[in-house]
Amino acid sequence: MFEAIVITIATAATPLLIAAMGELVVERSGVLNLGVEGMMIMGAVTGFSVAYMTGSPWLGVLAAIVVGALFSLLFGFLTLTLVTNQVATGLALTLLGLGLSGMIGESFVGLPGVKMGTVNVPYLSELPYVGRLLFGQDPIFYISIALTIGVSWFLFYTKAGLTLRSVGDNHASAHALGIRVIAIRYMAIMFGGACAGLAGGYLALVYVPQWVEGMSAGRGWIALALVVFASWRPGRVLAGAYLFGAVSIGQLHAQALGWPIPSQLLSALPYLATIIVLVLISRNKRLTMVNTPASLGQPFVPDR
Repeated sequence: MFEAIVITIATAATPLLIAAMGELVVERSGVLNLGVEGMMIMGAVTGFSVAYMTGSPWLGVLAAIVVGALFSLLFGFLTLTLVTNQVATGLALTLLGLGLSGMIGESFVGLPGVKMGTVNVPYLSELPYVGRLLFGQDPIFYISIALTIGVSWFLFYTKAGLTLRSVGDNHASAHALGIRVIAIRYMAIMFGGACAGLAGGYLALVYVPQWVEGMSAGRGWIALALVVFASWRPGRVLAGAYLFGAVSIGQLHAQALGWPIPSQLLSALPYLATIIVLVLISRNKRLTMVNTPASLGQPFVPDR
C-alpha cells in the first residue's frame, strides 16, 4: 500500500517538475512566460495524436517536445522581437493553447491511448518498498530527475549558466559586455517550451493515456507557482513538485476512504495549497528577493 501511494505521488509530481524546471531556466534569463499551461496542453494533444497514429509513444513524446518549443517561439517572437508585454502575451498563449488543443483533439476524444511502458531492472525492481519506485518507473520519470540535476549543474557550475544568470540579473550590463541577450533568451524560452511540451506529453502518454480536453487542469499554473515557491533553485523545485504531488494524490485517497469532506473541496486542495504557499512566501520579502532575477519581466531593446 505504501509503495503504491509513493509511486502515484511520483507520477503526479513528474509533469509538475518537468514544466517547472523549464520555466525556472526561462525566468533565470529574465523572461516571465505565463503560457506554460498553453504549451503543456498543446504538448498533450500532439503527443497523444502522434502516438495514436503511429503506435509509438516515443514519437509522441518527441512531437510534444517539438510543438512545445515551436509554440514558445511564438511567445519569444512577440516579447523579444516585437517587445510586447510579457504577462499579457503569456496569458494569450495559454488561451490560444487551450482553444487550439480542443479543436485539434476533438476527433481523438474517447479513443484508447498508447501508454508508455515502464523500465524494470531485474531483481532491483523487486526490492521491498523502494524497488518499483526507483527501478520500475516509466522512462520520463528518470528523465525528470536527470533534468533536475542537469539544470542545477548548468546554472551553477558552467560558464554558459553564469552567462544566462547574468542576463537575468542585469540585461543592460550583460549587453554592454558583449553578451547576446536576445539570443540567450530565445534559447531559454525554447528550452522552457520543450519542457512544457514534454510535461504535457507525459500527461497524455503516462499519467492518463488518453486525450481529454483541458487535461492539463491548471498544472501549468502550479508549475509557475513552484518556481517562486522554490526561490528559483532547482533542488527546491524538486521538493516542491513532490509536495504538490502528494497533496494531489492525498485528496484522491481521502475521497476513496470516504472522508466526510465535500469532494469539490478535496479536488481544490492542490490549488488552495498553491495560494497558501504563495501568500506565505510573499510575507518574507528577504526570501523573495534573494534569488529573484532582477530583470525578470522587464523588456530589453538593444542599442542600435
